[in-house]
This record gives sequence, structure tokens and C-alpha cells, in this order.
Amino acid sequence: MIGVVGGGIAGLAAAHRLQQQGHDIQVFEATDQIGGLAATYETAGDQIEQFYHHLSKSEETIVELAEELGLGDRIEWRVGTNGYYVDGVVHPLDTPWEILAYPHMSLYDKFRLGMLTQGIDVRGLVPNFDAYDDLSEYEHDTVREFVEEHTTESVYENFVDPLLDGKYGDRKDDISAAWFLGRVRFRGERDLLRGEILGYFDGGFGRLLDALVDAVGRANITTNAPVTDLTVDDGAVQSLTVATEGRGDGPAGDVATETHDVDAAVVATMPNVLESLTGYACDIDFQGAVCGLVTMEESLLDTYWLNVAHDAPFGALIEHTNFVERERYGGDHLLYVAAYVQDSEEELWQLDDDEVRETWLAEIESMFPDFDREVVSQFRIARNPRAAPIYERGYLDLVIPYHLDEDVGEGVYYAGMASAAQYPERSLNGGVVAGYEVADRIDDRLAGTTGSDATATPEHQPAGERDAPSADDVESETTS
Repeated sequence: MIGVVGGGIAGLAAAHRLQQQGHDIQVFEATDQIGGLAATYETAGDQIEQFYHHLSKSEETIVELAEELGLGDRIEWRVGTNGYYVDGVVHPLDTPWEILAYPHMSLYDKFRLGMLTQGIDVRGLVPNFDAYDDLSEYEHDTVREFVEEHTTESVYENFVDPLLDGKYGDRKDDISAAWFLGRVRFRGERDLLRGEILGYFDGGFGRLLDALVDAVGRANITTNAPVTDLTVDDGAVQSLTVATEGRGDGPAGDVATETHDVDAAVVATMPNVLESLTGYACDIDFQGAVCGLVTMEESLLDTYWLNVAHDAPFGALIEHTNFVERERYGGDHLLYVAAYVQDSEEELWQLDDDEVRETWLAEIESMFPDFDREVVSQFRIARNPRAAPIYERGYLDLVIPYHLDEDVGEGVYYAGMASAAQYPERSLNGGVVAGYEVADRIDDRLAGTTGSDATATPEHQPAGERDAPSADDVESETTS
């Protein structure tokens, strides 16, 4: 049997692929809910994600998985409109004329930024269309250094810096230019007359999770089952020990442990869990996320995604029902309020849900004087202390290998968020990629070959490492 630690998208994808290759698997999820960052809420209609999600056209592997699971026709490609809130004004940034009308950059600034988003280096007399193909060349440059050199200082100060501030706070000066450039390349397709083309599942991403669980088999997934030990003997993995509440012979709530012999173990969790099980330490820092979902009787925005340039207690407002029609949610308007925290000591992380609600609604009232909080019927808050890596300079040197044979033991694999598949940006697609990568390596090892251990196959490479898609503007910040 192959044991999978973690029931998020990466663990489920690994389990599914291993089953396709003929292996017996068992997934152990520590919590009572599978899906990780793709977990969902109930609404008056379709389910909706606790943390906002959508797909870019460059995310091919997750689309292929959906098609394989019979959900290909459930993916709807829609226009995701964007705006930028600066000095009390919402500036739409979707069409060429809206971008040209944006008052906080000169025409020359917009030209330089536009060339960068198209992957063209115009610093020389002859445009270079290949300058940005190798992200590692910019791994040790800061975003400021890169943007000021490749566009203008004004582009950084008036456009990029506020976005970085909302995303990374006081860590913004540590962030690698490779991450920024990867975000430019990660973006997908654009309708010049309307905006960016983004994907969403009819019925939400919960449909994909449900289909993946059904494919793996619910009997092969155990929830409320934290793995407490991973045993390596004679240089190879031997077993996983799982703690299960309420299964002992003692009083209710007694904790029983079960030990499962395994031929391989996939750790598809955050690196702190990997370290607790194996001693393998990861130097990547993570940031937390506080994400509110506001149910309203009236719409707040005219756009899907609104980045906020001033020092607000959140970085973006995302009105989901300006992307997916509100009729799918019983007629309610749904708005995400998104904020990142770099340290658990930050004030926002310390506030309770009622305090966060009051802080955020007061800021929205300040930004939009016509907003009346009486239209809010529900305000739900999700928190995750490790929602995303902090992509600091040298990040690529810190990623955890898929196969940990040299550092831990033969048969131990890693597919969590600190894997190479989540570089230069983390996504659900990256989770599927990581799951596939470890599954293929396990299958090759058990079959007596090593073909997958060299490099990622082209179809499974992270989006930022494939040939650049039709990259577009970088005004939207996604958690998907």
C-alpha cells in the first residue's frame, strides 16, 4: 500500500494517479474536511469556496484532470473584470482605452509595462522576445530592482508597489523578481474588448473535489486521522502511524493509533508537518490569510476584482457574483474581502471574527459612502496560517524535492505547497502537478525504472516554467 498524508488537492491527485497505475492507496486527512484551501461553504444555491478561486488559461493540468473526471463541460470560461481603487476612485483596467485613461501612469509608463506583460524586453534598440523565458535569471533580484530596470520607476511606485504592499506587507522588499515575472507569465488569455478570460466550474470547485473523491473512493480516504509517525528503517520507509479519535476501547474520545505498512509515503501537506514526521526542515516562510465572504442583498462593485492601493486593512475586494451570476446563489450577492498576514502577532490575525467584521465593514463604508451595511445578511471568515509561501529572493533554492530518498529515506515523497510545482506561484493546478509528479516517480521506482526522477515532464511543469502563454496585465491577484 502507498500512504498519502493530506487530503488536499495534491494528495487526492497523487492518490488518483497512483490508482490509475494499479497501486493500492490510502489517504489520511488530519481534519474532518477534505480539500484544504479548496474547502467550501453552503449558500442559498451552489456551494462556494471559502478562499476565492478561479483558473487561468495557462493552467492546463487541472483542466485535463477535470476532463478525465467527466467535468470538462463544467468549466466555464468567463470574463473577469479588474479595477484599481486609488484616491477614492475605482479605475477599471480591462480594455485598452480604460488602461490608457488610467491617470496615475504616463503613456510611456503604460507602454513599458505593456511590453513587459507581453514578454518583450525593449531596453535595447531591438526588442528581445526571449529575455524572460528563464525565470531563474531573476531569482535573486528584488521586484523593485527588476521593475525599475525593465519598465520605469513610476510604474513601480504608482502601480506595482501598492499591489506588493497588499500582498506581502512589510516583506515586500524581500520578494523575488522571479515571482513577479512568473505572475506576468502565469496569466492566461485576454479579450481585448472586455478583459481577462478566467475559468470557473459550474457548481464551484467543490464539484471537482467531489469527483476526485469519488474516483479515489471514499473507502480509501480517512478523515480525522492525523499521521503521527513516519517510520524509516534500513534507509527506506516502513510504515505510517495514524491517530484516530474515538476508536479506542476506552472512554469516548479516547485516541487509538493504527500502524500501516507502506511501500511508499506521499506527504502532501505543509512543510511543518513533513518536518514533524521526518525531521526534514524547510526554510521557506509562509504567510497567513484572512478571507471574508460577505453575503449581500445589493451589489457593491461594478467589477469582479478590485485591488486597493491605499493602506487598507485588506488588499482586495472580489465580488464573485460579478463573475458568476448571482442566480446560482439564490439571488444573493457574494463579496470576498481578502487580506494576508506575515506574522501571527499582527493585529488583524489577533482580532476575533466580530472585530474583523467591524473593521472591514467600516473601511468599506469609508471607501464607498453609499454602502449600507444593512444589506449584509451574512459575514463568514476563513483563516489559514499558511495560505501561501513568501516568494523571497533565492526561493527556488529552498523548494523541497519530490523524492526525499537522500535526506529522509527511500520511498518518501513530498507534494505539498513547498514543492517545485508551486513555483513561481501557488495554485490548485500546481497541487495537481505535484501530485502527478510524485505518483509517476513512485510508479517508476516500484517498476524498477527512474525515468521521472530527472526533470518534470513538459505537460506537468509549473506554469511559470513552460513557454510563456499570452501573458497580460498583472492587476489581479489570485489565490487559485
